[in-house]
Amino acid sequence: MNREKARFILNIFIAVVVPAAWLWMFFGSVGELAQNGIGSLKYFTVLSNFMAAIAAIYWLACRKGSPEKRDFAERFKYFAAAAVMLTFTVVVTFLGPLYGYINMFIGANLFFHGLVPLAAAFEIVFLCDRQFTKRENNIAVITPLVYGTGYLINILINGMGTWPDTNDWYLFFAWGYLVGFVIYGAIVAVTWLLAFAMRKGQAAYLRKHR
Repeated sequence: MNREKARFILNIFIAVVVPAAWLWMFFGSVGELAQNGIGSLKYFTVLSNFMAAIAAIYWLACRKGSPEKRDFAERFKYFAAAAVMLTFTVVVTFLGPLYGYINMFIGANLFFHGLVPLAAAFEIVFLCDRQFTKRENNIAVITPLVYGTGYLINILINGMGTWPDTNDWYLFFAWGYLVGFVIYGAIVAVTWLLAFAMRKGQAAYLRKHR
C-alpha cells in the first residue's frame, strides 16, 4: 500500500470514529472521566478529537485541490495532531496511574484517549511529506492557549462552583490560582514539545527513506 492510500484510509478512520465515539459517549458514558450528554463538549479531550476529525475531513476534501488548500490542510492536521497527542500524554502519564489504565481506555475513551491521537501522530511522522517549520511548531500551542483562556474566563465570570457542578472541572485551580497557572504553562510547554517531537521525527524519517 502506498503512503497516499494509507493516508486516505487513516483519515476516513478518524473522520468516522470521532463522531461515532462521541455519540457513544453522548448516549451512555463508559469508564472514568467519561460524561454523557452535551456536557462532554466542555472537555479538551472531546474538542481536540473533533479538531482532528475536522482536519481529516478537510484534508480529504482538499487532497485534489489547489496547492494552497492542500498546504493549509497539512498544517491543520499538524496542529490537530499536537492537540490530541496532549490528551494521550496526559492520560498515559497522569490520569492512567491515577484512575487505572483500563478505565482510561474503555468505551469511547479507547478512541479519544488512544487510537485517534496515535493515528494522527503516526500520519504526521510516517505518512506526511510536507515538513513543518519552527514557526508552525510555535503556532501549535494556540489550541491549548485558546482553550485555557476560555476555561479561565468562565471561572472568573461564573465562579468556581462546587463539585460536581464546578467550573473548574479539571481541578486546575483546586490548590489556588498560582498552581493553576503553573499547570496551564506546563500544558502549553508539553504541547510545544509534542509538536517538536513530531516535526523532528518526521524529518528523521524522511531523511532515511528518501
